[in-house]
Amino acid sequence: MSDSFDQLFLVPGDGVAEQPSDSVPGLRYIPDWLAPPACESLLLIIDATSWSTHLRRRVQHYGHHYDYVRRGMARNSASATAPALPSWAGELAARLVREGIMDQEADQVIVNDYQPGQGISPHVDCVPCFGPVVAAVSLGSPCLMDFTHSAEKKKVSVGLAPGSLCVMTGPARYAWRHSIAARKSDPGPTGRVARGRRVSVTFRTVISPPI
Repeated sequence: MSDSFDQLFLVPGDGVAEQPSDSVPGLRYIPDWLAPPACESLLLIIDATSWSTHLRRRVQHYGHHYDYVRRGMARNSASATAPALPSWAGELAARLVREGIMDQEADQVIVNDYQPGQGISPHVDCVPCFGPVVAAVSLGSPCLMDFTHSAEKKKVSVGLAPGSLCVMTGPARYAWRHSIAARKSDPGPTGRVARGRRVSVTFRTVISPPI
């Protein structure tokens, strides 16, 4: 990438400051972590790369391949090997460290493509596989992400705007499950809000090597 293009990923947008969450301990929501031009450019780069279609939604894996059937890191074989992190992912991983969001650069990135009506079931990112911080950038359409705590019988819905960064640490990472309902619209302050295409880019560190 050119120097001017790199700057798109290094300069935050002009949105409001970080919003800590009292309802979900350990959850941090940073609006406009990526400015709109960076979101648009990043989507173009992502769409220029081939997608895996073995799930109902399209995905791209970088650094390490996650096996959804085994719910762990993929076996170390030629078919399971993921491409190295591309330059754009490396730039964002370095920025996450510079800003103190992660204490080491992510070495595993998953890009998920959600079409209207698609979602993801409640889950906690693999505990023995990944480190204590999970950070995800949203691109495209906004949506609601639900955080649920079964023991405390709590549910908190968090709106994810394009360009925002959602960071899960502590209880938000380990005790709360997160999900996106499979629907074509979300409730809003004045009625239902139609979803468009949303792409998420999730940064994680691997602590369990492939077997």
